[in-house]
Amino acid sequence: MQYVNAEMVFPEELLKEIQKYIPGGMVYIPKPEELHRKWGEKSGNRLYLNDRNQDIRRQFTAGATIEQLAEQFHLSFDSIKRIVYSKKE
Repeated sequence: MQYVNAEMVFPEELLKEIQKYIPGGMVYIPKPEELHRKWGEKSGNRLYLNDRNQDIRRQFTAGATIEQLAEQFHLSFDSIKRIVYSKKE
């Protein structure tokens, strides 16, 4: 996060209005909701996990047991169970 002097970015009227509430203080201004990224989108982890989970579901549908999938993917029995019985992402 970068510090920016409010005098440089806000119109004078808006700055005076903000100063009524926070005189001389610091204010964090969050991004608009539509600019937020979901967890893992930037790093690619979300895509990796979605692909892995799809592969787990495909193998389960083809006859692999939960125990086999847990061993293959190094996940707990309960994690595999959640993946195969949850709604697809």
